[in-house]
Amino acid sequence: MTDVRHTVSADGPTESRVPNPLSPLATLFRSDLGGHEQVLLCQDRQSGLKAVIALHSTALGPALGGTRFHAYAAEENPEEAALLDALNLARGMSYKNALAGLDHGGGKAVILGDPEEIKTETLLLAYGRFVASLGGRYVTACDVGTYVSDMDVVARECPWTTGRSPENGGAGDSSVLTAFGVFQGMRASAQASWGAPTLRGRRVGIAGVGKVGHHLVEHLLEDGAEVVVTDVRGESVDRVLARHPRVRAVRDTDALIRDDLDVYAPCALGGALDDATVPVLTAKVVCGAANNQLAHPGVEKDLAGRGILYAPDYVVNAGGVIQVADELHGFDFDRAKAKAAEIFDTTLAIFDRAQTDGIPPAAAADRLAEHRMAEGHDA
Repeated sequence: MTDVRHTVSADGPTESRVPNPLSPLATLFRSDLGGHEQVLLCQDRQSGLKAVIALHSTALGPALGGTRFHAYAAEENPEEAALLDALNLARGMSYKNALAGLDHGGGKAVILGDPEEIKTETLLLAYGRFVASLGGRYVTACDVGTYVSDMDVVARECPWTTGRSPENGGAGDSSVLTAFGVFQGMRASAQASWGAPTLRGRRVGIAGVGKVGHHLVEHLLEDGAEVVVTDVRGESVDRVLARHPRVRAVRDTDALIRDDLDVYAPCALGGALDDATVPVLTAKVVCGAANNQLAHPGVEKDLAGRGILYAPDYVVNAGGVIQVADELHGFDFDRAKAKAAEIFDTTLAIFDRAQTDGIPPAAAADRLAEHRMAEGHDA
């Protein structure tokens, strides 16, 4: 997905990958940049809802992706920023779902506004009605700014809602399998780099130990790794240190990437791999849960040039979407975990394809995803 013109982090939009990004309409109708099938602009005056629902592809099945609730800065034209965000995120979900082996295309929704100020039951119900109006072409779930309790409300108006609570027939928090999938990707990276699928004796630095990161810490410690962490939220670090005294903390990400690491795991903000970071990385492997880790096109080549193996983020962090997809069939944790375990083999296949074709793993992942989507269109 190296031609995407707008980048989004786990905590909201970041700067665009290239100067002067195209307008939303240009992005929508130029297939080399987007090729989206459908975009729905939603407004409900009574509740104050303003939302964008973007369907990138349904070639493999109904589009699946979460609902982001975010306040865009007034100076960046919030409506346009939200539309670009939705387009980019929906396209990313097509690639993620394709490589996860799911019978789903990619979609994403963005609700405009500060969820702390405007989120109400009435607004979520109105949003649910808009999703339902698509007749199952889009299946929604949680994302930044939305939670399991919100999906329980949306589901009252829309049967195509996942990420619900167990009490309401859902799978609950998807961060457990997200972390498990990242760990599988890390094991595959270790296999490719050091000849064995284990992190035992390796030093892993994790930037961000929130919902996903703290679960990843546990997997690594159980595997015998040495773990170093940092987080902008001191309470998140304190929680990990209190539970795992063997873990070491450093003051910030800048200190972490300069530590003597074997593996660097970005699990917080997007754009973690940029022109300032890559030259000073000590790690030989990058594998983490954060979305959109490559700050701009070309970073994947810089990593390869330094001999750093990059496990594409949308491949290894797919455990969460695998979990919510399973919910549509009556959630079975063991079945979903077995599917998430396949991330190990998928990651190895991407490394093999990259070596065979003489390209970075990020480009190899894109090619494999695009091939599966093309097969879906031809079916």
